[in-house]
Amino acid sequence: MLETRAEKETGEEFVQNGYIIRPVSDPDAFMKIEDIFFKHIGLGDAVDQAERENWFNQVHKTIDVNKLNEFRLKIIHGINSEPKFRELYFSLAKPYLESLVGNELAMQLKINLSIQLPGDESSLLPVHADTWSGDSPFEAVVWVPLVDCYNTKTMYLLPPEKTHLLHQNFPRMAGKSSETLFEKISSQVEWLSVKRGQILIFNQTLPHGNRVNNESETRWSMNCRFKSVFSPYADKKIGEFFEPITLKPLSKLAMSYTLPEIS
Repeated sequence: MLETRAEKETGEEFVQNGYIIRPVSDPDAFMKIEDIFFKHIGLGDAVDQAERENWFNQVHKTIDVNKLNEFRLKIIHGINSEPKFRELYFSLAKPYLESLVGNELAMQLKINLSIQLPGDESSLLPVHADTWSGDSPFEAVVWVPLVDCYNTKTMYLLPPEKTHLLHQNFPRMAGKSSETLFEKISSQVEWLSVKRGQILIFNQTLPHGNRVNNESETRWSMNCRFKSVFSPYADKKIGEFFEPITLKPLSKLAMSYTLPEIS
C-alpha cells in the first residue's frame, strides 16, 4: 500500500528537521510505565498520579548528587527486569516508527535512563553522533521524557543542513576535544522542547548531547534505539544489542528455512 498523506508528511518532517515530536500513541502505556518507575523507586502508590511530574521535577531536593548514579542504575535494572516494559515502551511510538522505520523492527535490548539534576556536571553527554562510535545509520532513537524538557533541561541536536556543513569541514571543525567541537557549533544547535506525554524520535547520525541543567527542575528521560530488522548492522548486532519484535510470519519462516541437500 502506498504511504498515506500523514505518513508522507511525517517522513518529510523527519528528513528536513532530523526529528519529530509527537504525543505518545498509547497514554495508558505511559501511565503503566510511570507505575513501574514508582514501584522500583520504592514509593509504590505513595505519590498521587497528579503529583508524579512534580515529584520527578523536584527529586534533587531528596537525593544527593553523589548517590545519583547508584540511584539511576538501580532504577534501570528494575525497569528492564519487568517483562512487559519494552512492550509498553514500544507502544508509545509504534505508529510513528512503522511510518519512519518499517513494520519489521528490532529493538534495543535495554532501555536507558538519564537523570540530570540542576547544576549537576556529572551527568553530561558531550556532543557526538552515535554513528561515530559504532552505531548503524539505520537506527532511530525514541526519547521519552517523564517531565517537561526545555532550554538546558533538554537535549540539543545539530540540524541536518548544519551537520552536512560540519561533515564537509570536519577535520577543521572537530578540534581536539568534544568541547572544542561544541563551542564551534553551539550557536547552530537546536534545543528540543519535549513535554511530558510526548515522545521525540530523532536521527542519531546528527550530532547531539546535553549541557549542565541550569533550570530549577530535574530532567528524567528514557531512550531506546529501533531499526528495521533486515537493515545493515554496525558494531551493535542483533541478538547482542537488538532483538526482533515485529517479525511477519513469512520472515519467521524464511529465517528458519534450510535448503534440502541433494545427494
